Amino acid sequence: MAEVGQQHPIKVYFLVWALLFVFSIASYLVDFFAFEGHLRWFLIVVFMLLKAGFIVAVFMHMKWERPTLITAILVPPLVLIVLMYLLAYEADYAWASRIVYFGDVVEPIPEPPPSHAAVPH
Repeated sequence: MAEVGQQHPIKVYFLVWALLFVFSIASYLVDFFAFEGHLRWFLIVVFMLLKAGFIVAVFMHMKWERPTLITAILVPPLVLIVLMYLLAYEADYAWASRIVYFGDVVEPIPEPPPSHAAVPH
């Protein structure tokens, strides 16, 4: 009796492996050509997300799962990313309010003086 199941063609795995190799080379070229500033970080994040997406979709078989499972796995990280963005946006407001209330120069909290009683003589 033949075994019943789903078999994915190996060609798909080799194609994704080759794409991952190309994306890794492109990621290293970003550093090799010394891109700077926002373009550098944008390219690094794009290649990172592309590689992670292909690994999750093909090697972890997410591409062939039910849409409800895909949604249950992908939505929480997306919500966390949105919340992290909102926190980063709020951080600028918090720093600006410190400058408004404390003045242009915000001094760091001074460290307490060293205790001489703990030092043996």
